[in-house]
Parts: sequence; C-alpha cells; structure tokens
Amino acid sequence: MAGSILVVEDEPAIQELVSFACSSAGYEVRRADSVGTAREAIDRELPDLVILDWMLPDRPGIELLRALRTDQRTRGLSIILLTAKSAEGDRVAGLDAGADDYVVKPFSPRELVSRVRAVFRRRAPQFSGEALSYGPLTIDPARHEVLVEGRPVKMGLAEFRLLSYLVGHPERVFSRGQLLDSVWGDHVFIEERTVDVHVLRLRRALAPVGAQALVQTVRGLGYRLAAPGGQ
Repeated sequence: MAGSILVVEDEPAIQELVSFACSSAGYEVRRADSVGTAREAIDRELPDLVILDWMLPDRPGIELLRALRTDQRTRGLSIILLTAKSAEGDRVAGLDAGADDYVVKPFSPRELVSRVRAVFRRRAPQFSGEALSYGPLTIDPARHEVLVEGRPVKMGLAEFRLLSYLVGHPERVFSRGQLLDSVWGDHVFIEERTVDVHVLRLRRALAPVGAQALVQTVRGLGYRLAAPGGQ
C-alpha cells in the first residue's frame, strides 16, 4: 500500500530528482512548483506526505507549512522541509512551525527516502512500505499479503487498505468519516455506510482463520482493531 507524496519544489532538476527517488521507492508522486499550485493540489486531493521547499517563487514554503498546521483538514499532514537554509535558527524555525523533519540541500536521495519512511513509521505506519505486525497479524504492503499466525488471508484491495490502516493505529477508535478520509481519501465522495460494507467483507475474509473479532465495532463511535488477546 503506497503512500502519496506531493513534491513542492521550483527547481526542475531537484523536483525531478526527488520525484524519481520517491517513485522508485514505490510512492505515488505529484508535483507542484509554488505555494499556489501546492495549495490547489492539496485542496483537490490530500496527499499522505508533503516534501516542501522553503524558498518558492510566490511565497515562502514555511508560510504554507504554518497554514497547513492551522487548518483542521491538513493539520495532521506529514511534512518534510527540504531547503538550502542550513543555519541552526532556520532549522529551529522550521521544526517549530510544525515540520516533521528538516532536510538540507545538497542531500542524498537515499537518505531522503529513508527520512520519508521514518516519518511514515511515526505518523502513518501503513505507508512506510515496511511489514506491519500486531498481535497475530502481519501485513506486507510490498507483497499485498496478510498473514494471521503465519496463515495467508485473501482479501480485496479496499479491505487490505482498511486493515493496514487499522493495524497502523491499533486500539484507536475511528468514525466512519475518519476511515473514509484516511483510507479512501477525502476527495472520494461515497456514503459513510460504505465503510460498514467493507468492514463486513474484512471480517468475512478473516473468519476462516478465526480472526474476525479483531475488527471491533464501538457502538455509536465507529471501529477499531482489538487489543492482542482481547478478541
């Protein structure tokens, strides 16, 4: 399950380098070359992570960073500042403004991808590209594989994405609306009851290995992944 990354960079060579490094690592990449075009891209479809240059042609990228952190829709967005500003004061300002990481140019593409994975591990483990484990469950995004105590489980893509998200945030309760935005994307217009259908399908997929009770209904609130041993 690949995460989506918006690369906001006005220098074509650097934009190409960052985009190539991230897409080669399996991430879905979109591009913007200014604060204005980045804002339009984010308004159109929320990415999972933004790699943001500080010095952009229309406005400083840090202004966009601050704006994203004050907006309810985008305040939880993972953001990495990628900039030539290397002074300690600039680093402090960037991190205090809400950046999850701060990468200074010139940079190693391999290190940048490693930092992307590290941010995803902290903020959205289902997008890190690495196997996730929780209780009897193991999910391998690269192979699109789900194992329960070593036994393979077959399921559709939507159910795989839903389970991956829940495993990445175990024991936390999510409303139908939150799951729609986080799993399907807030640009997709489908009814909240659609979540119930996919939860039912997910439980049916887990039933042959006796793991259907891992996905719990919290009455009046939504769904969560059960604590290990708490089925």
